[in-house]
Amino acid sequence: MAESRGLAIPMMCYSPDFTKPEKSGRDEEVDKQKAVIRATAMLGGKFCRVLSGQRRTEVSVEQGVGWVVECIQACLPTAQECGIELVIENHYKDGYWTYPEFAQKMEVFLAIVERIDSPIFGVQFDPSNTTMAGEDPVELLKNVAPRVKTMHASDRRLAPGATLEDLKASDGTAGYSTLLLHGVTGQGLNDYDSIFRVLKSANFDGWISIEDGMNGFDELMESAMYLRAKMAEYAL
Repeated sequence: MAESRGLAIPMMCYSPDFTKPEKSGRDEEVDKQKAVIRATAMLGGKFCRVLSGQRRTEVSVEQGVGWVVECIQACLPTAQECGIELVIENHYKDGYWTYPEFAQKMEVFLAIVERIDSPIFGVQFDPSNTTMAGEDPVELLKNVAPRVKTMHASDRRLAPGATLEDLKASDGTAGYSTLLLHGVTGQGLNDYDSIFRVLKSANFDGWISIEDGMNGFDELMESAMYLRAKMAEYAL
């Protein structure tokens, strides 16, 4: 149906949990990720997202980084066979998880990315998630720009009256926080001019997907118009 309308489905967003303390649990997550890689290829996609897993209190940073790197590397041969590139997102939290992303903080995210050297592995950049982590998305982008393969052009914001401390207090509760709201891209907290300048300097030519539409098609259209204008402005 997409192809009949001149559209492509370039990527699949999947949420593996590679920080499970039991090796059998991590092995199961690897198998699930491989199945999604194959499904992505069958649907004509080129990119498949990976995550790190949940930030469990009993898992140290060093231990968790090791597990995540090991699991992602175990998925790379399947990705190679299927012609798929894996992209790790600087994520906040999956909707089915109890804890936020293990690699939510820049230091942990970079530690994982730097330890996986493969031409079919890169970064799925989402500026809003870095903002929600209390860090600067442009700083993160500068650190990973040569390895960014895809981008989520979201413009998430906190609900009225909410703070980042309120968001942290929701750790340990199931599901996606209601304190986070999606809005029209370009009307939120992100400095898209700075973001596009960094992408341009890194010769980025990948897919930019809109993470919007929660409030209807009109807002989605506004986001699309904004992004097309910015892509034209920066010749992306």
